[in-house]
Amino acid sequence: MIDLRALREDPERLRASQRARGEDEAVVDRLVDLDERRRSALSRFERLRAEQKSFGKSVSKAQGDERQALLDRAKELAAQVKAAEAEADALEGELDGVLKTVPNIIEDGVPPGGEQDFVVLEHVGEAPVFDFEPRDHLELGERLGAIDMERGAKVSGARFFYLTGVGARLQLALLNLAMEQAIEAGFVPMYPPVLVKPEAMEGTGFLGAHASEVYQLPADDLYLVGTSEVPLAAYHMNEIITDLPRRYVGWSSCFRREAGSYGKDTRGIIRVHQFDKVEMFSYCAPEDSHAEHLRLLEWEKEMLNKVELPYRVIDVAAGDLGSSAARKYDCEAWVPTQNAYRELTSTSNCTEFQARRLSVRHRDDSGKPRPVATLNGTLATTRWIVAILENHQQPDGSVRVPKALQRHLGLEVLEPIN
Repeated sequence: MIDLRALREDPERLRASQRARGEDEAVVDRLVDLDERRRSALSRFERLRAEQKSFGKSVSKAQGDERQALLDRAKELAAQVKAAEAEADALEGELDGVLKTVPNIIEDGVPPGGEQDFVVLEHVGEAPVFDFEPRDHLELGERLGAIDMERGAKVSGARFFYLTGVGARLQLALLNLAMEQAIEAGFVPMYPPVLVKPEAMEGTGFLGAHASEVYQLPADDLYLVGTSEVPLAAYHMNEIITDLPRRYVGWSSCFRREAGSYGKDTRGIIRVHQFDKVEMFSYCAPEDSHAEHLRLLEWEKEMLNKVELPYRVIDVAAGDLGSSAARKYDCEAWVPTQNAYRELTSTSNCTEFQARRLSVRHRDDSGKPRPVATLNGTLATTRWIVAILENHQQPDGSVRVPKALQRHLGLEVLEPIN
């Protein structure tokens, strides 16, 4: 949720952000109008209530006809106070409803435009050159006895799968490596719940434009999370915290309906309904969030370097940001059989947006409670298996295991079993 005080001081900043995102600028004028009317109504209510309290003392001292006249006036004042309170409450509810539809204000320097308007910041590593026809990750996975899409569909439907044998071991090795790195960097490891209440899902911004991608359990009024960002962000909900920054790393299964993605990436495990992920999450002072964001990006790059993948870093355009993000960097690994880069990690600076909704605060230098900034970043996920298999494949269908993973996996090469 955006800061109303900042909106009053500089409404043009939100207008510019809305333009860059391709969103409606008219919402700025509506917010300013509702805020002014709400504050005016609240001021009127408080003035009338103060008059009512003062008037009550006069009534208690009066007698006869004067007392009756004062009682009539007191009754009239009570009605006015009630009406003013109702008006202020109604305007506050309307303002809150509009605020919940407005995405975070983007950080200065974010590229304007949509999905294809990202800016490439750097390339790391060289794409492999094969002297044979490379196999895609699903063919490799099936030959290795690592991926079983057919039985996943039989048991659960399209976009579900089994990781079997070395596939399961590879995922465990990858996620353990990510957890190890995060813990060494000072993150507190967490196994968060993957079912959350509506206030946690809404507070993190996932029940807006992308609500259709979220699995809901209506009978229990709970949601399955698509990322452990949600329970980690809500961990300190309605709290005032100290000792910033606080960094957590969560390992969880994640669930996404992938609504609207039919026909896209239907082969293999690139876009699926269930996967595992190790997610970094940071609470910090708002003035430190830009630097913290760059730190999260560096930790992502460190992890990608460990598994020896060629990748690029992109600055995501404003129109492709989620509603909570003020800025987002993606690391996209090269996928040889697609001749394209595909997202493996994403790190977002959500500034104070989520913390305002979730009421997560810290005390500033004057001791006054202020919202913290929240940030998140992927450190490893099931999708990484796609890039690892394809980039490290060998002519006979075997796959070389990156050195950093060998200790966790106990293998140097993954050998075909059929």
